[in-house]
Amino acid sequence: MKAGRVLIVEDEPKLAALLRDYLQAAGFATEIVGDGEAAVASVRRAAPDAVLLDLMLPGKDGLSVCREVRAFCAVPILMVTARVEEIDRLLGLELGADDYICKPFSPREVVARVKAVLRRAQAPAADTAATPLQLDLERFEARVQDQRLALTPVEFRLLHKLAAQPGRVYSRSQLIEAAYTDHRVVSDRTVDSHIKNLRRKLAEVGIDPIAAVYGVGYRLEWPAPG
Repeated sequence: MKAGRVLIVEDEPKLAALLRDYLQAAGFATEIVGDGEAAVASVRRAAPDAVLLDLMLPGKDGLSVCREVRAFCAVPILMVTARVEEIDRLLGLELGADDYICKPFSPREVVARVKAVLRRAQAPAADTAATPLQLDLERFEARVQDQRLALTPVEFRLLHKLAAQPGRVYSRSQLIEAAYTDHRVVSDRTVDSHIKNLRRKLAEVGIDPIAAVYGVGYRLEWPAPG
C-alpha cells in the first residue's frame, strides 16, 4: 500500500507541525492549511489521499468543510476535535466523515488511523460481474445498470461489504467494523439508519436486494435469473 499524501487542516501551528512530523516519518507527504476555505480550495486543486480535518476552524468549521468536500470528492476524511459529545460524533459521520479522533490523542494513533482508512479505501473491489451492481473503489462510486447511486462513503462501504458475499448474513457489529475505524462511537441504530437510506437509494433505481434478518443483521441477495 502506498503511503500517499495527507492534507492537515489545523489552525494550531504546533499541533499541525506535530502531526506533519509523525506522518512524514511514516512515509506520507503532507500539506498544512489553517482554515476551512483553504481546505476546500486545496482539495479542489489536487485531491489528497486523506484529510485530517479539525472541527473548530476559523471562518468555515470542519462540519461545513466536510459537507462541501463531500459534494464533489470521496477522499477519506478523519475528523479531529475536542468536542466529544455523541451528537457531534454522529453528525460528523453522517456528513461523510470516515473516522473521528478526539483530543487529546497520541500522534501514533492518528498515523495508525490514517493507515487503516487508506487500507479500506484501497481494498480490492468485490466481484460483482454476475450482478447488476458495479462498484469502483478508487472513485467510491456505485452503479446499477449504468445508473449512478449517490452514496455517502459509509453507505458505499456497507454496500461493498454486503455485496462481497451475497447471501451471507452480516451482524451489525461486522458492518460497523467494515464502515468505521472506531466502531465504539457508532450505535446499532446508526447502522440501521444507514441501511435504511441505502435501501431507499437502491429502490430508486429499481432494486431492493438487502434484507433484514431478525435478531441477527442484514444480508444482500440477488434474485435468481428468470
